[in-house]
Amino acid sequence: ALPAVSINWVEFQSGTDILTAIQSGSIDFATIGTPPVALGIANNYPFKVFYLHDVIGESEGLIAKRTSGIKSVADIKGKTIAVPFGTTSHFAFQNVLKHYGISTGDFTLLDMTGPDIYAAWLRGDIDGAYIWESVKSQLIEADGVQVISSAEAAELGGLTAEVGIVHNDFYKRYPGVVKAYIGVIDEAVKAYRSQPDSSAELMAAGLGLSVAATKIAMNEIIVKDKSEQAHYFTGGELGATLKATGDFLSEQKSISRAPSQETVDAAILSELYR
Repeated sequence: ALPAVSINWVEFQSGTDILTAIQSGSIDFATIGTPPVALGIANNYPFKVFYLHDVIGESEGLIAKRTSGIKSVADIKGKTIAVPFGTTSHFAFQNVLKHYGISTGDFTLLDMTGPDIYAAWLRGDIDGAYIWESVKSQLIEADGVQVISSAEAAELGGLTAEVGIVHNDFYKRYPGVVKAYIGVIDEAVKAYRSQPDSSAELMAAGLGLSVAATKIAMNEIIVKDKSEQAHYFTGGELGATLKATGDFLSEQKSISRAPSQETVDAAILSELYR
C-alpha cells in the first residue's frame, strides 16, 4: 500500500512503555490496550484512537500453578501473583478482585512484564499470574491451569480491548496514510478469519508457540474488521468503554483525575467511519 515508505516495527512489553514512546515522538502508530489508552488520554498524551483491533476474550486470564492450591479466585489469598501494571490484564484482574471482594492486601501482588513472569514462574517465585498470550499458553504448558479469563471479567464489568493509536502530528500531516493503513489492517483481519491455518503458521514463530497452540490463541480473541468499526466509533461504545476505564483507574489512584467523556470523545477519530 505504501511501497515508497520505510517502515520500522518495534516491539514493546507493555502499554505504559508505548505511552512513553508516543509521548517522545519516537513512534507514529501503536497497538495498545484500553487501560493505558485511558491513562494517556487523562494525561493529554499526543495521540488519537483510529482503530479497534480486537475485544479481549479468553486470550488473557489468571493462570495458577497446579501445585499452588489455587482452584478459585478466593484461593489467591496469601499467595504471590504477578501482573503487568497499567495494562488490560491489570484492569481485568482488578475488576475480578473487586467483584469477589478481595483486597490487594490479601495477597502479594508483583508488577512484572510477560517475559519476567514466565521466568519467575519457572523459578518458582510466583504462584500465579494474570497475563495475555503467548505467555498465558506458556504458563499452562508449564503445569499451569486457568482460574478465570478476561471474557468472564468482561461479564463482571471489566471489558478490555486493544486499539490502534496514531501520533497527533502524523495524523495531521498524513491523514491519507492513516486511511490506507486501516485498509491494510482490514485485509489482514479478513485473511486471519478466512485463512486460519496459513495465518497460524505465519504467527507461530513470532508468538513462540506451536501452530496448534497458535490456533487456540487465535480463537481466544475477537478481531474486528473495518465494517465493524463504525458501531464502536460512531455509536459511542468505544468512548463509553474508555470513559469507564478512566473512571476505574481514577478509583484505583492510577491517575489523579478521570478524563471527561468530552475529552475521551475528542481523542477518538470517529470521522474516519462516518
